[in-house]
Amino acid sequence: MGTATATVSDEEIQREVLDELKWEARVQPNEIGVAVKDGVVVLTGWVDSYTKKWAAERAAHSLRGVAAVANEIEVRLPSSAERTDADIAAAATRALEWDALVPIEKIDVTVSKGWVTLRGEVEWQFQKHDAERAVRRLSGVRGVSNLIKVTPRVKPSPDELKRRIEDALVRSAETDAERITTEVHGDRVILKGTVRSWAERREAERVAWSAPGVASVDNQITVRAY
Repeated sequence: MGTATATVSDEEIQREVLDELKWEARVQPNEIGVAVKDGVVVLTGWVDSYTKKWAAERAAHSLRGVAAVANEIEVRLPSSAERTDADIAAAATRALEWDALVPIEKIDVTVSKGWVTLRGEVEWQFQKHDAERAVRRLSGVRGVSNLIKVTPRVKPSPDELKRRIEDALVRSAETDAERITTEVHGDRVILKGTVRSWAERREAERVAWSAPGVASVDNQITVRAY
């Protein structure tokens, strides 16, 4: 039987987040402030690209004991990175066209004051994810709203879908399947349980989305160091 892990204090989480930000090559640690209360990390400050803001949030989410992250970092583009909305829209369209996993003909791109909004329908969650990844790294982007809808073509039975997801969670080295329960209602999946890190919670959601026929995943898993 494993030994229980002591609860991680807010001070420890803050120190680890700051250390992780120093390790993350895409951000400068002096750009970002970190506050922690009851396991919730609040990131503040400003950076010169949306990629840096996203990377800082991802770094904080990856750590043990983090229950949630509030990303209040502001993106302030240097004058050299300022681009018109038309330029950004054209660059976003080209980026999506070059991504072999994204069905560009099913996606609409709108840009307003540097903020990119993606709409449309795709068959798989990974296509929605890849579309956002393709545009968030573009110069001039201040933020991304991904409103793409996942509409799968295959329609497995709820029992089959539940079995596939549970089997995949058992196979995953990054999740403790015994602590996660799966409910399936049509093409909607609900995940419940308690895990040790936000990374494990995210991996469980990724596994659920990977099952054919999933249209939405309601991730109700809580994060608790134990």
